[in-house]
Amino acid sequence: LLALWPVGTGAVKACVNVFGAKQFHPILQSSLIESYYVNFYMCINIGALTGGVVVPVVAQWNVTVAYFIPVCMLGIGVLLFVSGTPRYVRPRPKHDVGYYFHEMLAHCGGRRRRSKRDRNMMMQIQPSPSESKVGITTIAMLSGLVVPFNVAYAQMSTTFIVQGSVMTNCGLVDAPMMNNVDALSILAFGYVIGNIIYPALSRRGIKIPTTYKFAIGSAFGAAAVGCAIATDYAIHRAYDERGEAITVLWQVFPYFLIGMGEIFAVSAAYELAFTVAPAKMKSVASAANLFMVGGLPNVFCIVLYNACGGWFLNDRGEAHIHKLEDYASARVVNYFWLLE
Repeated sequence: LLALWPVGTGAVKACVNVFGAKQFHPILQSSLIESYYVNFYMCINIGALTGGVVVPVVAQWNVTVAYFIPVCMLGIGVLLFVSGTPRYVRPRPKHDVGYYFHEMLAHCGGRRRRSKRDRNMMMQIQPSPSESKVGITTIAMLSGLVVPFNVAYAQMSTTFIVQGSVMTNCGLVDAPMMNNVDALSILAFGYVIGNIIYPALSRRGIKIPTTYKFAIGSAFGAAAVGCAIATDYAIHRAYDERGEAITVLWQVFPYFLIGMGEIFAVSAAYELAFTVAPAKMKSVASAANLFMVGGLPNVFCIVLYNACGGWFLNDRGEAHIHKLEDYASARVVNYFWLLE
């Protein structure tokens, strides 16, 4: 599982968004790419919301059946994808696989000696002067602008869960279930942005610069961490005054703000990787972007968490702070302030 899952996920995630974007005409429908990536990200979170609600409930009855749900959904997805084959735009490649592999190495910074066959092909088929010549390293650096937001995003599966574990449930809603607020935020806010605001701006010839989108997303991420700080103070105040826990619904605000930030920052990162990369390197650029969206921020958070491990210890020096009294003696709020 640990070997096959990353390989399959990496191959699918790097290609599926690019394949969808290529269904649009690169000139006549270029203005629709922006809304496409917002809607694409919304579709991802429809699955996340459904799985986040259905799978945990089924797992309480039968874990094996719960694991088979995503297997069946993936199988159905493959069948639906294959059934639409006659309708897809599928441009024929101009070169063989070996040629593209060598070109990928060249774009990644490697050097190679062209064979006589390659030189003849290059003389026959010259790239369009308007085609992007940006390398993968440059695209990765541009995508790096999304890292600050995704550091805040990474807290949803780590410190937000730790914080929520010492709060009282609201019916069936516990700390892990609060992740679904993020998906709800993306669906609600994404519909407004991708289907109302962006098209309205496009009709007026206005396009929000990608760097502005990264900045707006990062601002929402900072606001989410700020809400986590306020929640932490509320936890300590309620414990000091009454010895009680506060409701987990306090976490609606940080999760909702993270979802709003994703619409701007993450969808913009997908769009940037597609529009800037050369035609034959778009999937590789998408993979580099995915590393900046998910890989690098997680590595950074792991290093930061280990460096600040003393703030996650209770008054006995133990890293067990899933009980209210232990959490109250820790200094998790310092970590949030550092992120802020």
